[in-house]
Amino acid sequence: MVPVMEFQHKSVLLDETIEGLAIRPHGIYVDGTLGGAGHSYEICKRLSDDGRLIGIDQDADAIEAATKRLETFAKKVTIVRDNYNNFAKVLERQGISSVDGVVLDLGVSSYQLDTASRGFTYKVDAPLDMRMDQRSSMTAADIVNTYSEMDLYRIIRDYGEDKFAKNIAKHIVNARAKEAITTTGQLTEVIKAAIPAKIRMNGGHPSKKTFQAIRIELNHELEVLENSIDTMIDALNPGGRLCIITFHSLEDRIVKVRFRNAENPCTCPPDFPVCVCGKKPKGKVITRKPIEASEEELEMNSRSKSAKLRIFEKI
Repeated sequence: MVPVMEFQHKSVLLDETIEGLAIRPHGIYVDGTLGGAGHSYEICKRLSDDGRLIGIDQDADAIEAATKRLETFAKKVTIVRDNYNNFAKVLERQGISSVDGVVLDLGVSSYQLDTASRGFTYKVDAPLDMRMDQRSSMTAADIVNTYSEMDLYRIIRDYGEDKFAKNIAKHIVNARAKEAITTTGQLTEVIKAAIPAKIRMNGGHPSKKTFQAIRIELNHELEVLENSIDTMIDALNPGGRLCIITFHSLEDRIVKVRFRNAENPCTCPPDFPVCVCGKKPKGKVITRKPIEASEEELEMNSRSKSAKLRIFEKI
């Protein structure tokens, strides 16, 4: 297991998220992506003795680190090893029917990126893993070595938004025919060969988009997000808030659309004089534009560059 210190960095958009939650001291809050408990620690500091926090994470290392970090607040904290996709079931098992706030800090944690053996980073040669939940049997290597060329093309195009997706998929299939691709270093070399040298020199790291795509596919990240937002909104008490931090356009688009639909669910044609579909707004979007990191935070943490925070409040 990992030392707790590995997790003790300041969470992205921490102050903005805590402010956005509008914490009620006696309330119940859920951190659906507990990680190193950066957000949860600040939530707990603001809760009274009868307030409560439920922390959810599927990563065993995160569970251990968060448990240590939150031990001061142990009486009001419940930590569950699960995927936030099972949000409703987690609450049901805790005997909770509604909550006052939920926070999701999506993407890969700094610890996961910085621990080479987890296989999330293209910067160090390591086993091609990328599992957020290490109880899962399928790894990134399974995707790389068993998906058809068409499926590899699809995920790199859709989840990586890489214009060289077709060529990268072709190179992967050709390379694995000679020997299995089992490490991040092998995959990076294959990707480099698929991208013109001029682009490699002027663009970012050639593997970034493909690694993102494989990670999203393996961990069902977009599917889980898409399926969870409405459930979380429905679980909020009146005035309760859902704060979601995203790190790429695919996630942000899902959050933006789901929040907008929850605010205005009417499906009547725009020329109808009155609503007849009967669908009522669930609340309001607090952030018309997403909140982004300040210049000060960008200087301290380069990973905050792509972070966007959106907030929804239940009626």
